[in-house]
Amino acid sequence: MNAPEGAAAVPFAELEAMVQLTEKLTGYLAAQARAFEQHRPQDVAADLPEVTRLAQLYRAGSAHVRLNPQLLDTAPAALRARLRRATEAFDAVLQRQGRALDASKTVTEGLVRAIAEEIARARNVGQAYGPNATRRAPAAAITLNQRA
Repeated sequence: MNAPEGAAAVPFAELEAMVQLTEKLTGYLAAQARAFEQHRPQDVAADLPEVTRLAQLYRAGSAHVRLNPQLLDTAPAALRARLRRATEAFDAVLQRQGRALDASKTVTEGLVRAIAEEIARARNVGQAYGPNATRRAPAAAITLNQRA
């Protein structure tokens, strides 16, 4: 193989690797979205290191492609189409995961707020003295985010 052919094969190998990386990362994120949708966030923990590693590789790879548009310009149409489809699927699963995380966050914040309010009610059982006495709310040991 002469030098120009070898040089041309490298960018295609890089793009092929980006397709495979995007598809793999999409699979992990889809599984995470399913776990959050099924209210099983604990199922996500085991894969977090791998997802983080793949996300870092994806960031670096996509930055490389952005900085070198000739990679896409010279790639075969079929490879460009595969990369486009993989990226579209990745974007869709990112949106799905975002919705699942938002829903999970809302539920979690609501639970924390309900628990904090119940604890505050349980602690507020003291007696006031006198006919016009008002009871002071006790200091709570929990910080409650009022946006929840």
